[in-house]
Amino acid sequence: MAQHFNTVDEYIASFPAEVQGILREVRRRCHAAVPESGEMISYGIPTVTLHGKYVVYFAGWAHHISVYPVPAGNDDFQTAIAPYRSAKGTLKFPLGKPVPYELIEKTAALLAAERRGQ
Repeated sequence: MAQHFNTVDEYIASFPAEVQGILREVRRRCHAAVPESGEMISYGIPTVTLHGKYVVYFAGWAHHISVYPVPAGNDDFQTAIAPYRSAKGTLKFPLGKPVPYELIEKTAALLAAERRGQ
């Protein structure tokens, strides 16, 4: 049975210590990229919001961290995310390899711009 979390802190605390650090940094980078953002648990995973509407989701798994959805972005961005693309709307970042936090931050910023209609 899936666990239910009331807060992002509860969600992150459910992972091993080394994964908690990665999830905390993903969370920090998403908030840095989306000024005035909030957060909640939606669909059972952490969700960074803007004015109460989702911008970016992130989740921890057994072997990777995922970020959803994938913004359009320019050709350079598409090239940068290509190795991490798992499905049409999913980026997977393997645990045990360096996490490209700057790319996650860029993803969140592009999603926020899309949400704002820019």
